[in-house]
Amino acid sequence: MEKALLSVTETQEYLGLGLTKTRELMRKEAFSCRIGNRWYSNRLLLEKWLNEQCKKVKI
Repeated sequence: MEKALLSVTETQEYLGLGLTKTRELMRKEAFSCRIGNRWYSNRLLLEKWLNEQCKKVKI
């Protein structure tokens, strides 16, 4: 069973981005939520957001 929520570090590894950019995206985009003082990414929303971003790129 896969986790529903990813920590900042797990999101960073999943996206292959640096920590600063990952935190910036998590605060700005709709795929994450804050529980207490910690930020988490909803895995399903993150994958949906990522697919939408890839569709915007025209090659």
